[in-house]
Amino acid sequence: MSRLVVVSNRVADLRQATQSGGLAVAIADALKAKGGVWFGWDGNTLENETEKLGIDRVGDVDVISSPLTVEDYSQYYIGYANSVLWPLFHYRVDLVDYRPQYFEGYMRVNGKFAALLKPFLKQGDMVWVHDYHLIPFAERLRALGCRHKMGFFLHIPFPPADIIAASPNHAYLVEALLQYDVVGFQTSTDLNNFNRYVEENIPDAMGADGVIRCGGRTVRALRLPIGIDVAQFTELAEKTFEDINIDHMRRAILRQRQIVGVDRLDYSKGIPERFEAFSRMLHLHPELEKTVTFLQIAPPTREDVTAYAEIRMRLEGLSGSINGKFGDIDWVPIRYIHRPVPRPRLAAMFRSSEVGLVTPLRDGMNLVAKEYVAAQDPADPGVLVLSQFAGAAEELEDALIVNPHDTEEMGEKMELALRMPLEERQNRHARLLDRVKQSDVGIWMETFIDQLEGAGGADSVAA
Repeated sequence: MSRLVVVSNRVADLRQATQSGGLAVAIADALKAKGGVWFGWDGNTLENETEKLGIDRVGDVDVISSPLTVEDYSQYYIGYANSVLWPLFHYRVDLVDYRPQYFEGYMRVNGKFAALLKPFLKQGDMVWVHDYHLIPFAERLRALGCRHKMGFFLHIPFPPADIIAASPNHAYLVEALLQYDVVGFQTSTDLNNFNRYVEENIPDAMGADGVIRCGGRTVRALRLPIGIDVAQFTELAEKTFEDINIDHMRRAILRQRQIVGVDRLDYSKGIPERFEAFSRMLHLHPELEKTVTFLQIAPPTREDVTAYAEIRMRLEGLSGSINGKFGDIDWVPIRYIHRPVPRPRLAAMFRSSEVGLVTPLRDGMNLVAKEYVAAQDPADPGVLVLSQFAGAAEELEDALIVNPHDTEEMGEKMELALRMPLEERQNRHARLLDRVKQSDVGIWMETFIDQLEGAGGADSVAA
């Protein structure tokens, strides 16, 4: 069996029982099950260049990691990846901050990473690269003589051609993706956007069978929605935490219910709109005052990017304003937590919350939606309110689907969720859970690997 070599921007600590972040969770679960190599940035920055690598063996996985220089971190990570690609791929052209040195840093780091990984590759290895930070990775490896089968999975959206064209490097980005043997996307929309770009810009490359043939290479693009380890997350949700149980019992005694949202602090997640929708609900339904609280957990991320500091200030202002308007001595409408919460505790919080609010303005998938479903008690499940622009909405049609830009509609759907009768909640949850199980992380991993194993790449490394 071929060895799996996973490459991602960050490597996580596999010695931890659980991971934070959708990509880290999915990769950790996949590698622990199959074994192989995980390569990427170790999260550290140094003033000067170093070729020293961190190498750790955890079970059947070799974790190989490298630091970044301060300059590389600034240009590759903060610059091109998160000030150009992230807003661009989330349809926020207005937030793109393109600078030529950012792209130079992006290419430089991809080249360095490729050169560092090459000595560890063995004949027969399959290389699986993840996400927007590393789009050029296969092209850089192939330039070094590597002929392994290589796959790429994009965890964030892939935008329409007229949006991606806002990057001066858009043609190169797509050409770099065509250096992989298999390219995976979260949704049909993402796959169609990619295929349409190829059809419009690379004549005769797209075959009638959907296979792309370009420059002597054959590339298969596919939709493959990522999932979670459903059984593991359900087990986590069933564990008890005294403080969470006490809070749940207190709310039950007071006949109060809880809406929960869990997101990294990011402008793509629609958290300010969510706060405003909650406020609108209380305004339109004053009978709900003192009967419902909104718990929003939003740990910090990419604090070096200006847009993230701005959204933090906006949220702190909104939560304070709403609590000041509606709150009372014995009731705080919004509880806003700006720090990470361990995954087992999140699972328990999901299970004890009557409504899960997942309303990004644009998201590749959003595994929180699937985690909320998996965490519920089937006998008395909560209700998922889900943005139509989350990738998960393509699968989870039995959620209450909302337009995250329409705060009044969101408010009404939250109110509907709070008064939904038990039988309807049970029926919706049963169908949602079935869909979540159909795209379990194990199925996602095995399907992608099967596609990569069947690809036509050679398995040798040039001397």
